[in-house]
Amino acid sequence: MDSINSLYGYFLECCTWAWVLGSIVALLFVGFFGSPLIVWTIVLAAIMVGFAAPMWLWIVFAVVAVIFNVPPIRTALVTSGVFAIFKKFQFLPKISDTEKAALDAGVVWVEKDLFSGKPNFQNLMNEPYPDLTAEEKAFMNGPVETLCKMIDHWEIYKTKDIPQPIWDYIKKEKFLGMIVPKEYGGLGFSALCHSEVIMKLSSRSIAVAIQVMVPNSLGPAELLAHYGTDAQKNHWLPRLAEGKEIPCFGLTEPNAGSDAGAIVSAGVLFKDTDGKIKIKLNWNKRWITLAAISSVIGLAFRLRDPENLLGKGEDLGITCALIPSNTPGVVLGKRHDPLNTPFYNCPTHGKDVVVDAEDAIVGGLANAGKGWMMLMECLAAGRGISLPAQATGGTKLAARVTSAHAVVRRQFGVSIGKFEGVEEPLARIGAAAYTLEAMRKYCLGALDKGIKPGVITAMQKYYTTEMGRKVIIDAMDIMGGAGISMGPRNVLAEIYIATPIGITVEGANIMTRTLIVFGQGALRAHPFAYAEVKAYEANDLKGFDRAFFGHIGHIIRNTCRAILLSCSRGYLASTPDCHPEMKVYFRRMSWTSATFALLSDVAMGVLGGSLKMKEKITGRFADILAHMYIATAILRRFEAEGRREEDLAFAHYNLKMCMVEIQKGFDGIFDNLKIPGLRWFFKGWIGAWSRINSIGSQASDGWTHAIAAEMMKEGGIRDRLTDGIYLPKERDQAIGRLDYAFTVSLRAEAAEKKIKKAIRDGVLPKKKANMLIDDALAKNVINAEEAGLMKEADAVRYDAILVDEFTEEQYHANKVIR
Repeated sequence: MDSINSLYGYFLECCTWAWVLGSIVALLFVGFFGSPLIVWTIVLAAIMVGFAAPMWLWIVFAVVAVIFNVPPIRTALVTSGVFAIFKKFQFLPKISDTEKAALDAGVVWVEKDLFSGKPNFQNLMNEPYPDLTAEEKAFMNGPVETLCKMIDHWEIYKTKDIPQPIWDYIKKEKFLGMIVPKEYGGLGFSALCHSEVIMKLSSRSIAVAIQVMVPNSLGPAELLAHYGTDAQKNHWLPRLAEGKEIPCFGLTEPNAGSDAGAIVSAGVLFKDTDGKIKIKLNWNKRWITLAAISSVIGLAFRLRDPENLLGKGEDLGITCALIPSNTPGVVLGKRHDPLNTPFYNCPTHGKDVVVDAEDAIVGGLANAGKGWMMLMECLAAGRGISLPAQATGGTKLAARVTSAHAVVRRQFGVSIGKFEGVEEPLARIGAAAYTLEAMRKYCLGALDKGIKPGVITAMQKYYTTEMGRKVIIDAMDIMGGAGISMGPRNVLAEIYIATPIGITVEGANIMTRTLIVFGQGALRAHPFAYAEVKAYEANDLKGFDRAFFGHIGHIIRNTCRAILLSCSRGYLASTPDCHPEMKVYFRRMSWTSATFALLSDVAMGVLGGSLKMKEKITGRFADILAHMYIATAILRRFEAEGRREEDLAFAHYNLKMCMVEIQKGFDGIFDNLKIPGLRWFFKGWIGAWSRINSIGSQASDGWTHAIAAEMMKEGGIRDRLTDGIYLPKERDQAIGRLDYAFTVSLRAEAAEKKIKKAIRDGVLPKKKANMLIDDALAKNVINAEEAGLMKEADAVRYDAILVDEFTEEQYHANKVIR
């Protein structure tokens, strides 16, 4: 009897523990699916029934359930107290007017999903993958191709001047009016076409690409198209489209670079003797592209109205205006020297320059003080087009050149691409070319449907230019002596020299990563944080209640998801319709998103308003968010282009590297986020678990071998990787010469293998294959056609690896070697 009672007691104890564990699992899954508060209430009630909760506990539970499930009661009894505490301790960050303008510029896009903790990957995979229209393709194959043929990149570099015929052709074909609407005489091209033009020109001449890029980016045309009055549009846009006016945009100053809101250039409103309201302007601008040759200056300045002529107070804020360059007091003519890259980058000054306010201010007097909003909205689009296109063009060119050089250049009797030391950087270049194109097209798809995602375009600017910087370093390593010897045969050196320019402009990268990608992204993309801040600043208790408790639910859901997805290594997450080998990455991304969202809330909760000053922490968060986006773009490209088997190595390698960067970011956060009283647990236990249960590991050598092998083959993915850049066929051109040698070398490989086999078999003596061509022909190892092909390969290889040389006089006189 005692044994029966003992067994019965043991059974009851097991049941109790099973109920406890089952309850925990049930709660985790309720949170995992983001169930509403009423479902939590029902599940908790069911658990209490299972535990036979006493009546007093039911009463307490009922009171709490009513308070939290009825918003008016919750607001009065709970939220009001939380709100008062937040006010007293100033827990939420203060948002300046310039920060508000930046936050309100553009819209959120896929970053909201990635930040949510529960991304809808099916929606993300359904984002458009754009293509050019027939008209745009004709422009690419016609005027753009012709312009590239006209350019002699070495002549431009050595003379530091773009020849007048090139300028004339640019104006004639309306390259400066790509973004000007057709009704005003412009080309009215899509963001995709705009990007394609810059990408192709960048593969031919950085200087020409920049001169075309800037008028189509942040500047008078962009501002007028979106905010100008009808009179301003009718006057300026046709002239800008036809190149009759050369624009520049004056934003940066000696003390206002990345912090453009710190500009001190000033304008003062006054009423002139003719009764019109005018502006007296004074400015001192630096680093302004095209300023020295401009005919109209787009100017950003602080506008004051000391007489309150507009009835809006004295300090109206940053304003944008158009100033004809021939206006008295405007000083132009000097230029900077941006790393010897010959595009116009200049200072401009203005001393007591007087213009009519209604005519000059973009959008007229109604837009006085709205300049910062205009600039942020334009940058929200522009950052996703110009510099990413330039980085992609340079990377595609590097992929084309290095893959050919790796075959053509021989050492120790074999192509250098056969050495693993070369294979590794070559694979990195090819992988980067695949990724950059994926990122470029994914973002442009959003821009062309009218979305301006400021956080995503900041990612585009930072991560594409940084990737481009790594690529050109790898390319120079592969090219060796051919990379460092400048001249018409070297098409990569100018990119290497100019790379820091793209890193610096449109918001220095070092600031973009820490302040915009996560600093603004944490508020913009978070489903509740910005709503909390706005309700807090507006003293909107009802709005704060809605956002605050939504935020609490968000944290609970992501805590549950992070725990379950970590324990299952993502396998509890659903995946969209995709290639079977890609499912693991979607699962890892869901796991990443939940953990990222939870840690973001932990960081915001612990650091509050000081988080934006913890740039090492925000930089790591930025890297995680950005690599989730990059992985999404890669997956979208792989799906959009038909799940090609030849692309699998590129997709796997890049996605694995994204997971590695994500894990690196998490490791840095666990090591450095200081949580009072819990740092030992956060760093020691959770951090250790994160490292043991890593989200990703390095791509294997097998993937780099597969990528490099594909790049050293004719056609196929090599051609697709480098599609869209300028590829001359003429053998007097560096790329044409190298590509021809690449092709002939590959075609001669079969004959070379026959000779090597004959050497192994003792038919031919042990010498280099190219020294045995005649003997092999005489012994019928190869035929006459194969012998001719091998001799041609030897000759064209030698020609292709030669570098430029100059006499002393030519070197110092900057003469062009043709």
